[in-house]
Amino acid sequence: MENRHDIISRINEKYAAMSKGHKAIATYIMEHYDQAAFMTAAKLGAELGISESTVVRFAAGLGYEGYPQMQQAIAAWVKGKLNTVDGVGAKYAGSTQSEILTSVLNSDIEKLRHTIDHLDPAAFETAVDLILSAKRVYILGIRSCEPLAGFLSFYLGMIRDNVIQIKSTSTSEIFEQMLRIDEEDCIIGISFPRYSMRTLKAMEFANDRSAKVITITDSVHSPMNLYSSCNLLARSDMVSIVDSLVAPLSVINALVVALCMKSPEQVRKNLEQLENAWNNYQVYMNDEINFINEDSVLTESFLNPKETED
Repeated sequence: MENRHDIISRINEKYAAMSKGHKAIATYIMEHYDQAAFMTAAKLGAELGISESTVVRFAAGLGYEGYPQMQQAIAAWVKGKLNTVDGVGAKYAGSTQSEILTSVLNSDIEKLRHTIDHLDPAAFETAVDLILSAKRVYILGIRSCEPLAGFLSFYLGMIRDNVIQIKSTSTSEIFEQMLRIDEEDCIIGISFPRYSMRTLKAMEFANDRSAKVITITDSVHSPMNLYSSCNLLARSDMVSIVDSLVAPLSVINALVVALCMKSPEQVRKNLEQLENAWNNYQVYMNDEINFINEDSVLTESFLNPKETED
């Protein structure tokens, strides 16, 4: 169960109301918690180019009596992460490979059921409409969420134009790619615990530029929800040393299918053009799978639902 009083949860809950200096401290702790646990207030301030007193006030703002108490909280959180990994080892100790497989798959099934029960259908419909009506669609996912962003970007590119996947290893490069974002655009931010502060800053920037913001995250407590127009919630709890992304991927799949249903003719046209390009430039050989064929689920079942029902 998530501890709502740990250092990371306190930062998430108070981030939106923080000053610029305090947000810099929060970002550093989130991104470098293993180093921050061993830093004095003076050293942390020097690292960020801010005063020691600002760091001390930051600790007080999170509800700690002083910086030493906050430092202890950071160390406790780091220890908790290590204990989680140890707990996973204890949980599966003595299990056969088959038992591990069954346990993990059952856990993923539970996450899918939880997502079905808690995802807001109205928010999902809003997301579909925003994605279709936007001039440009930006997609951002960092670290373990980057494959999800890539998957969504790939399929959105088959449905509409002006889809931009933001790829970066620094906050400054993210802003460079978002420089022209405005009120006619939409951005989809994907982040799960430990939440990416770079993604959060991008959402804040997009919101300040009046862009439509969609988040794919894990709960109503996620800081990603602070700047979004609609929140798509998908369960993603740690079951091993990695986080399960099955439920978020299923939500993304649902988005792609719903978008196809909203603009079937455009999707058909794009796929036919792509198929022609593949054939003309011999991208695929004849013995490889033909993406568009008579049995294609997308071109038949999705794009012509009435015909398949008759």
